[in-house]
Amino acid sequence: MSKSSENIDILKALTAVLEARKTESPDASYVASLYAKPDKMLEKIGEEAIETIIAAKNGERDQIIYETADLWFHSLVMLTAKNISPDDILNELARRFGISGHDEKASRSK
Repeated sequence: MSKSSENIDILKALTAVLEARKTESPDASYVASLYAKPDKMLEKIGEEAIETIIAAKNGERDQIIYETADLWFHSLVMLTAKNISPDDILNELARRFGISGHDEKASRSK
């Protein structure tokens, strides 16, 4: 199995776990506790984004990877809470692929 294929499998497995956490007790699961407190869930995304920015500014590769993983994880929690799959995001990225960023942004403002 290729590394790319393994990464997609991890994304699918993680999404399945996040879906399962929707029915668990907030006392038993960190993710369920975030689902129970949507504002806290969103605050975590902001916190992880700031930590990712700081890591990038400091230029520490391992810390950038660690903080970006936290950011992606908490973003996946939010997406799952909103019933948006990673495939929805990947499809949007595929749609944009090959389109100038300036052109894509301009098309959203019309």
